[in-house]
Amino acid sequence: MSQRREAYVNLDARARRKQQDERRMHFRRAIESYDEQRQLHAQLMEFPDLLMISPLLERQAEHRQNV
Repeated sequence: MSQRREAYVNLDARARRKQQDERRMHFRRAIESYDEQRQLHAQLMEFPDLLMISPLLERQAEHRQNV
């Protein structure tokens, strides 16, 4: 009986670690995404004329996806 309980405890610990790892990776991806967006925004601010063109490019991309 103790072997079964020990196996169950090991599985539970693995599941907890896996859940923690998934949560950690999700958080890390969110931080990386935020950092990439911040860098892109900083680069675009160096060229304000690109900010006016950007919505046009997005519309063209959406149109291509719909076709």
